Amino acid sequence: MAAKKKTAEEKNYKVIAENRRARYDYAIESDIECGIILTGSEVKSLRNGGSNIAESYASVDDGELWLTNSYIAPYEQAMFKHEERRKRKLLASKREISRLFQAIGRQGMTLVPLVMYFNHTGRIKIKLGIAKGKKNHDKRATDAKRDWGRQQQRLLKHGE
Repeated sequence: MAAKKKTAEEKNYKVIAENRRARYDYAIESDIECGIILTGSEVKSLRNGGSNIAESYASVDDGELWLTNSYIAPYEQAMFKHEERRKRKLLASKREISRLFQAIGRQGMTLVPLVMYFNHTGRIKIKLGIAKGKKNHDKRATDAKRDWGRQQQRLLKHGE
């Protein structure tokens, strides 16, 4: 059987960094896609794949959305080096920013970066999740549910 050809959108989509721990530590209520303002050396470094968003978070300051503590590796060939863990401005509409600010105002809600990627046009986007922190018993319940789902799949596969 011939391999299915990828469309132009599927070819250009590439995940740069993913925060896998976020779905374990937080209950994600909704998510939003934002643009991000970067310097040239940061973009080159991201094309090489040197980044980490696992320890970062987003916040609203003075009506602007900021990504804090995200790591982008230095690009060695750059004439003008960038700071690795600087605050980076995120791009979203005023309506979305006000909605996020109201969501953060509720108790226990936070903005967690889920994934950073190149979209189909080659622009760098970041997906933020509006999340509430899970307690330990919630995490155990999620683990138990996932394990039971795996066990069900095994039983169905073997026909027992």
